[in-house]
Amino acid sequence: MAQLPPATSKSGAHSPSHPKAQSLFDRGLWTLAIGSVGVVYGDIGTSPLYAFKEAVTAGKTAGLPLPEAVTGVLSLILWLLLLIVTLKYVFVLLRADNNGEGGTFALMALGRTVANRSAPLVLLLGIAGAALFFGDAVITPAISVLSAIEGLKLVTPAFEPFVLPIAIAILAALFAVQSYGTDMMAKFFGPVMLIWFAVLAFGGIVHIAEAPEVLWAFNPILGIRFIAAHGMVGLTILGLVFLAVTGAEALYADLGHFGRKPIQLAWVTLVLPALALNYLGQGALVLTDTAAIESPFFRLYPNWALVPMVILATVATVIASQAVITGAFSLARQAVQLGVLPRLAIMHTSATMAGQIYMPRVNSLLLIGVLSVILLFRTSDNMAGAYGVSVTATMVVASIMILFVIWKSWGWKLWQAMVLMVPLLLIEVFFFAANMLKVFEGGWFPLVLSISLMLVMLTWAKGSALLAKQTKNDSVALDWLVAKLEASPPFRTSGTAVFLAADPESAPTALMHNLKHNKALHERNIILSMRTLDQPRVLNCDRLKIERISDHFTVVRADFGFMETPNIPKTLALCRKHDLNIDVSATSFFVSRRNMKPATRSALPLWQDSLFIFLSRKAADATAYFQIPPDRAVEIGTQVKI
Repeated sequence: MAQLPPATSKSGAHSPSHPKAQSLFDRGLWTLAIGSVGVVYGDIGTSPLYAFKEAVTAGKTAGLPLPEAVTGVLSLILWLLLLIVTLKYVFVLLRADNNGEGGTFALMALGRTVANRSAPLVLLLGIAGAALFFGDAVITPAISVLSAIEGLKLVTPAFEPFVLPIAIAILAALFAVQSYGTDMMAKFFGPVMLIWFAVLAFGGIVHIAEAPEVLWAFNPILGIRFIAAHGMVGLTILGLVFLAVTGAEALYADLGHFGRKPIQLAWVTLVLPALALNYLGQGALVLTDTAAIESPFFRLYPNWALVPMVILATVATVIASQAVITGAFSLARQAVQLGVLPRLAIMHTSATMAGQIYMPRVNSLLLIGVLSVILLFRTSDNMAGAYGVSVTATMVVASIMILFVIWKSWGWKLWQAMVLMVPLLLIEVFFFAANMLKVFEGGWFPLVLSISLMLVMLTWAKGSALLAKQTKNDSVALDWLVAKLEASPPFRTSGTAVFLAADPESAPTALMHNLKHNKALHERNIILSMRTLDQPRVLNCDRLKIERISDHFTVVRADFGFMETPNIPKTLALCRKHDLNIDVSATSFFVSRRNMKPATRSALPLWQDSLFIFLSRKAADATAYFQIPPDRAVEIGTQVKI
C-alpha cells in the first residue's frame, strides 16, 4: 500500500509544521495547538448543543424505544468522529496542503496543477465546494447562537419570547464589529474554548458513571444494526446524526494558520475526548431521565449552573461564528484572485497578519443571509435539516477532490486511492441521501443558495474568459506598436505612465485610447501585468519579471498567490531591486473602465449575459482595489459588447 506523503509546507514561518515543531515537548507546538482550539474547533465544538438532541428526538417522535435510539445514535456519532473527522480530515486531508495552505480553493488549485483534460471538472468541483461553504457560513452562526440562547428557556419559560430577539441582537453586533478586525478577540478564543471543552468533558464524565452501559456505543455494530432495522426512520435520524461533525471542514480550511501538527495534536488530546465524553454523558443522562431529552446538553449541569452555561455556550457559539465569517472573507478573496468572482473591496485589519481582512460587501450579504435564516426557521430544531444538507454536500465534494489529488499528485495507483477514499465517500453519500429527505423541511435553503452562488461564479469565470479572448482578438501586439512608435514617435510628455494590462503581449486598451485621443505618450511607459498563480503565496524574490523592450517601454510581470491581494504601490517599490525606480507620487496610472453592453449575438445565453454585465457593474473600482493613489489615477472608459 502506498504511504501517506509528508507535509509539503515550505515556509517554517508561515506554516507551523516546520521541523522545530515536530517534538511533542516543543512549547511553540502547544501554543499553536491551543490557538487552533479557538479557531479551528469552534464550529464542531458547539455541535453537542443540538446534534444528539435532534437525532434522538427524531427517533422518539417516530415511536422508537428511547434506549435503542440513544445507543444507536451514540454509536453513529462516535464512529463518524473517528472515520470522517479523524481519518479523513486529521490524518489524510491535512497532508494535502498547497504550500502549507488548505481549504477548498487550495485543494482545487493543487488538483489543477496535475489535471489535464479533467481541469474543467476540478474547477467545477472547487466552485461547488466554495458555494456550499458560503451556504454553511450563513447557517452556522444562526443555528449555533440560537441553540445557545434557547438554553434560557430552561431557566424560566418567561424567557422564551426573548430568545429570537436576543439571538438577532448578538449576531447583528457580531457582524457590526467585523470592520475593526479580530486581532484582539482572537487572543481570547483559545483560552475560552479550552474552558469550553473542559466543561464539555466534565459534564459528560459525571453522568457516564450513572449509566456506564452507554460505553457499549463504541461497538459499531449497534449503529449499523440501528440503521438497518428502521428503514426510512433510520435514514431520517442518520441525516441528523451528521450534525455532530459540522465544522470538520475547518480543520483543513485553517491549515495555513496553524499547521498540520498543532491541529492534529489539539484534536487527539483534547477535542475528540471532550466531544466523545459529552455525547456519552448526554446519552447516559437521557437513559436515566427520559424527560432530559428536551435539552440534554444543558441538563448535564446543575440548575445553579444554567445561566453561566448559557453565557459560556453563547460565547463559544460567537467564537464559532467568528471563525466561519473570517473563513468566508478568506474564501471570497481567493475566489476573486482565481477569477471566479468580480473584484470586491478588501480592507486589511492588521498591520502584521496578512490573513486578517474585512470585506464589506461579503459581510453585508452574510448578515442578510443569517438574519433571513433566523426569521425563516425561528428555532434551531427547524434549521437542523438545512444544516445537514450543506455540510454533507461539502464533504462529498472534498472527498472527490482529494481522491483525485491522491491519485494524480501523490503518485498513488488509482486502486490504492480508491481503497482509502471510496469507503469514506460512500459513507458521506449515504448521509447526504439521508439529509435530502429533509429537502422540503429546510434542506432546500442551502441548495438554492449554493446553486445560485455556483451560477454566479461560473458565469463570471465564463464571461471573463470570453472577454479576455475578445479583447485579445481586438488588440494589437505590443512589440509591433512599440516598433511603430519608435519609428514615428508621438509628442512625449515628461514623467512616467503605468498602464495596467491583462495580457503583457498585447497593447493595453488604455494605452491605445490615450494615443488616439491625446496624441501623446510619457517619456517612460510601464506595462504592468498581474497574474494569479495556483499557489497560495509568491515570495517577493520571485514575484517580478522585468523586460525592457525599448528606451521608452518596459514590461513588468507581477505574480501573486491566490491568498494575496495585489498592491500596486508595493509592487512598484519592489522594482527598485531590479534597477527600475518608479516614484509613485510622480507617476500617472492609466486604468481602463469597461462599460459592458449585450451583444446581438453573444456566446452566452441571454440570462447569463445579463448576469455577467450586472456583476461587472457591481465590481469594485480598480483604482481602489489595487490601492492606486486616487490623485494619480486616470480612468479611460471604453464600451465593450459581450
